[in-house]
Amino acid sequence: MTDTAADDRADTAPPVSSRIQLQSVSKHYEIGDRVVKALDDVSLRVDDASFVVILGPSGCGKTTLINVIGALDTPTGGSVHVGGVDLTRASARDRAEFRRDSVSFIFQTFNLFPALTAFENVEFGADAARRPDASARAVEALERVGLGDRIRHFPHQLSGGEQQRVAIARALATGNQILLADEPTGELDFRTGVAILAVLEEQARAGMTVLVVTHNREISRIADRVIELSSGRIVSDAPPVGGRAAISELQW
Repeated sequence: MTDTAADDRADTAPPVSSRIQLQSVSKHYEIGDRVVKALDDVSLRVDDASFVVILGPSGCGKTTLINVIGALDTPTGGSVHVGGVDLTRASARDRAEFRRDSVSFIFQTFNLFPALTAFENVEFGADAARRPDASARAVEALERVGLGDRIRHFPHQLSGGEQQRVAIARALATGNQILLADEPTGELDFRTGVAILAVLEEQARAGMTVLVVTHNREISRIADRVIELSSGRIVSDAPPVGGRAAISELQW
């Protein structure tokens, strides 16, 4: 398969920066008379072509953080700039266009259309991103994640791990410059999980900005940078301890 990120829009426009910058971002929810601080004064910057792992236990704010970066959610306070777009001030229409043109998501719950085949689910993602070669991209992406022989199967005919790989293929097929992955290996066995991480790492090396949310500390060893959250706050932001490891060194 060709490098999806590297091929994007080569014949239409120069690459657009995918730099991510958050300043003093908070996201609070009111539950009865209690305020839950999903994000609490979070500031960070992620440059283009980075492979970043966002690490922490369930409930620490990881998913909320990438939802804010991907314009799926709005912060209670602070500012969010992604790829030159001020998402804090953007209209609902502008935010929708930003998601279509700039961000690909891998959801923990897959979010596949049950009435569409694996191929159609992936093609839909490429169509939504206005790729003229959507069908070819869909086949290519499914082959890349090891599902070339399952493209005509519906989600109910696939295992949880296979459904996750369809979701990953859909994200790759859009060719957007930012990839936000929420627990992308959570439903995968070790061998398949490592293969998927290799694909995501390759996309970052080809110029994509990749953020992977996980509670699996072992995965953080292959990142350029590890942002660790606890109770909605960043408690650590640094390269992996001991330096970045090769994927072949992972084990869990």
